[in-house]
Amino acid sequence: MKSSMASEKILWIFAFSAVIVHLHLCKVPSVLAGDIVHDDSTPKKPGCENQFVLVKVQTWVNGVEDAEFVGVGARFGRTIVSKEKNARHTRLILSDPRDCCSPPKNKIVGDVIMVDRGNCTFTKKANSAQNANASAILIINNQKELYKMVCDPDETDLNIHIPAVMLPQDAGTRLETMLMSTSSVSVQLYSPRRPAVDVAEVFLWLMAVLTILCASYWSAWRAREAAVEQDKLLKDASDDIPNIKDEGVSGIVNMNAKAAVLFVLVASCFLFMLYKLMSSWFIELLVVLFCIGGIEGLQTCLVAVLSRWFKNASESYIKLPFIGAVSYLTLAVTPFCITFAVFWAVYRDKSFAWIGQDILGIALIITVLQIVHVPNLKVGTVLLSCSLLYDLFWVFVSKRFFNESVMIVVARGDRSGEDGIPMLLKFPRLYDPWGGYSIIGFGDILLPGMLVAFSLRYDWLAKKSLVSGYFLWAMFAYGFGLLITYVALNLMDGHGQPALLYIVPFTLGTILALGRKRGELKILWTNGEPERFCPHVRLQHSEESSPE
Repeated sequence: MKSSMASEKILWIFAFSAVIVHLHLCKVPSVLAGDIVHDDSTPKKPGCENQFVLVKVQTWVNGVEDAEFVGVGARFGRTIVSKEKNARHTRLILSDPRDCCSPPKNKIVGDVIMVDRGNCTFTKKANSAQNANASAILIINNQKELYKMVCDPDETDLNIHIPAVMLPQDAGTRLETMLMSTSSVSVQLYSPRRPAVDVAEVFLWLMAVLTILCASYWSAWRAREAAVEQDKLLKDASDDIPNIKDEGVSGIVNMNAKAAVLFVLVASCFLFMLYKLMSSWFIELLVVLFCIGGIEGLQTCLVAVLSRWFKNASESYIKLPFIGAVSYLTLAVTPFCITFAVFWAVYRDKSFAWIGQDILGIALIITVLQIVHVPNLKVGTVLLSCSLLYDLFWVFVSKRFFNESVMIVVARGDRSGEDGIPMLLKFPRLYDPWGGYSIIGFGDILLPGMLVAFSLRYDWLAKKSLVSGYFLWAMFAYGFGLLITYVALNLMDGHGQPALLYIVPFTLGTILALGRKRGELKILWTNGEPERFCPHVRLQHSEESSPE
């Protein structure tokens, strides 16, 4: 019964992990503005060559500080000051006409003018506002997103010297309500710079590396224990050798090449389903699934750790109806795991909820990595290669078919009204004036982690030292690949980056190159473990050669 339960648990965790979308790395801002739509294909030219920047629009109503909104600066116009102390408080007025496609009828004396999007180009609106003596122009989008304001390719009149900022539709509605109901509304425009390196990226890098490190050692320790036990059985039970060989490690699922390809196909189908069905109710369903997987993972990890101190409780079982044999330790730990997951689900919108999400996520990843094994380098190569193609297609190529990056839309939860799906690790950007989180998807840890864990299992079975083995170099390669991802993320101005694009070549390439150099590539590729000496065979040869 216990074996049956273990098999069901393994299959559940594997099935859950198979539908986990391995998301790109990105920065998720937590601001009132909508999401910036990266539609900036128009080339830069004189008078229209500003960098796109987020802009804070702080408001005051009748001299009292009120709401803060976030917009995006245009490609044209004067650059916006970066320090709050250098930004002036300026009166805000509504344009008449509202679209500002013709000269405003308002009397404007250095005021900030708010206009609606539409009916003419952005630059024409800015020119009309500038000619009317406005000090800046706020253009309200007709959607919740923020489009980057560029110049038309054939425009020549680009002598614009006032800042131009686009705000989302909901911000415009609130500002209009303020203007209609009060006598005085003033705004302050400034664009604080992000730090070059945020502590969130450092901690996220450490979390990913340490998760793989812990999972690899747990996996290798179990594999070595099984190997020692098998050697003992080979010495004592010659008749059971065929059965012993087939048993392997209890409770382990060895992936094959077909399963690796199927994993990616299922993940693709699941991602597309998320993209099409993304809504608040669907996010709630994913939260429930995540909690179930997190409970399983946390329970497995806690039982493994506590069994060292409570050995009797971990080896004593009670038979429960519909469940089967369960250890007393598991029975004691499970209520805590359920309570923890439910507490996170209830308070997941709070500022501290990322801690519970990361604990549940790390526990699930570690559990999957010590249960689902890559048996050899061939399967690892198929899995990571297919996963890399998956990432490239859904981040970049999908734009051609859906006019937007499917992966990025799903990661941000654009259509759900929430902060995105929970299958990721996140850390708050503590020193970023824009707030938000840095995130990494489970798959960017789980998939390379399978290969890294395989390398440590091989090293321990082959009795290799840390330097002469593969694990140390595989860990270095993973850490370096993840580091390069963060560098690329910052160089690409915060655009989402598929981490596997950098991690897979470094990790897989390192093991392949070392294996070939050491003449062990064939063993790594096919067997996945060193040839082991069988004492029973030596005993048989010894008996046959001895004189009667």
